[in-house]
Amino acid sequence: MRNRNFTRLTALMLAGSMLVLTGCQQQIGDTRTATETESEIVVTTAPEAATVDAVAALGINSNVLPSIAGVTIDGSAEELAPVNLTVGVINSVVAELQQRLMDLGFMDPDEPTTYYGEATSQAVKYFQRQAGMAQDGICGVQTWDAIMSDSAPHYALKPGFQGADVTNAQYRLYNLGYLYHASDVNGTYDETTVEAMKKLQTQNGLNADGVYGTATYNLLYSDEVKANIVALGEQSDLVKKYQQYLINLGYLSGEADGNFGQGTQAAIKAFQARNDQIVDGYLGPDTRAALENPNAMPFAMRLGEQSDSVKNLQEYLAKYGYLDKSNITGYYGEVTKNAVANFQKVNGLGQDGAAGAQTMNMFYSGKAKSKPKNSSGSTNRNNSTSSGNKSNSSSKNNSSAVSGNVGGGATVSGSAGALVSIAASKIGCPYVWGSKGPNSFDCSGFVYWCLNQAGVGVSYMTSSGWRNPGRFRRVSYNELQAGDIIVVSGHVGIVAGGGTVIDASSSNGRVVHRSLGSWWANHFIAGWRIFS
Repeated sequence: MRNRNFTRLTALMLAGSMLVLTGCQQQIGDTRTATETESEIVVTTAPEAATVDAVAALGINSNVLPSIAGVTIDGSAEELAPVNLTVGVINSVVAELQQRLMDLGFMDPDEPTTYYGEATSQAVKYFQRQAGMAQDGICGVQTWDAIMSDSAPHYALKPGFQGADVTNAQYRLYNLGYLYHASDVNGTYDETTVEAMKKLQTQNGLNADGVYGTATYNLLYSDEVKANIVALGEQSDLVKKYQQYLINLGYLSGEADGNFGQGTQAAIKAFQARNDQIVDGYLGPDTRAALENPNAMPFAMRLGEQSDSVKNLQEYLAKYGYLDKSNITGYYGEVTKNAVANFQKVNGLGQDGAAGAQTMNMFYSGKAKSKPKNSSGSTNRNNSTSSGNKSNSSSKNNSSAVSGNVGGGATVSGSAGALVSIAASKIGCPYVWGSKGPNSFDCSGFVYWCLNQAGVGVSYMTSSGWRNPGRFRRVSYNELQAGDIIVVSGHVGIVAGGGTVIDASSSNGRVVHRSLGSWWANHFIAGWRIFS
């Protein structure tokens, strides 16, 4: 394949290559195609022939991608490609294909690889659907030429389209009130969906063509999206009903009055952030159901939050001797978490380090016990090993100094190490566009799930939302260390230390642990320090 022309070459495939991955135990195995004639290409196992390696081992029990064990090629492997690119193929032309699919919006932006996995196949299916071709996920001559054409279409959902991406779009429209019935979420981009999309676009100042393209996708998951449901400014018994739920769970104070004001909106957002909801501040169907769920998570300030309420908590902790006054920053870092846990221990409460209703009521009661004078711990000033309050960290960071028990190197302690370990436990899980776990992920869903499992209260954000999350301390590329979040153009991952990253990779088709190479440096947007 040269100059975007798919030359018909003999199929070169992998024989007997098998990879067992950690985490979700995904397997790739025994994919092969036959050559057309023996005269066109010779596959040998001669020891003097050049061995083709798909990717260097990264030291997590196995390679990230299958190696072509025992298969060697006479001549230059870079000149050979299969006539049909199918799942399991490893060839340099796959990277060119992936980059083109990313440019057209059919794959999430990522570092292209030579591996044609399920995620690449799904992206090809979406393109084939867009181009009116048979949706087999195989990139043959016709599909390649169409993708590489200057007139190739960009990703969009149009009437008649079917697929998981349609279901995801419909589900979001349903929760924003533009689709009225759960039965409208049917996986088909029908007239009802088109009309709902047009209404969304009209309400939000977009061209109301009913087409779900990049601009509409970005809007759906942004903080600026306007809903068509119970929202700010409404006065009703329905609002009053759910205000009472918020009060009972500790998210709202005072009495339920039915007035949807900014306090109610902030309480809904806080509830959504703790109950696996997209944080939009609206009383959509999912949020109402979650509020009514007897297992709904009550309010508690926790790691990663920043607010005046956190500052008020820190002032109490300082008053009773559990926190140094220099740590009153409004940011709930590890020093604050440790101080709360110490307070809870001394006062006979559950020691989870989160400041919920019981903890705050103890402060307000006037019966709280001060920190014993002989007790060690949380009043010390912030430093690089024990803090977490972002305003006072003065440490210099070195990404090669730690690795979080991933791939060798020094062990990362504390919450950063826990985050890296959680991320590493999911290596091998499949990449699925729009998935937020626990057994499949896209890039932003992976970061969201891992952070929440690590006790960091964050809401779901797309990679564009991670460009400026509104909290956490920004760090440069050279300052990155284990436990940081790295944001590149269209993609996000978790720094694992040792110059590596763990991320849900569309091009690899799974969660991988890989090197922070030049692609990451060249596309770098921001790094965010969660644990200082």
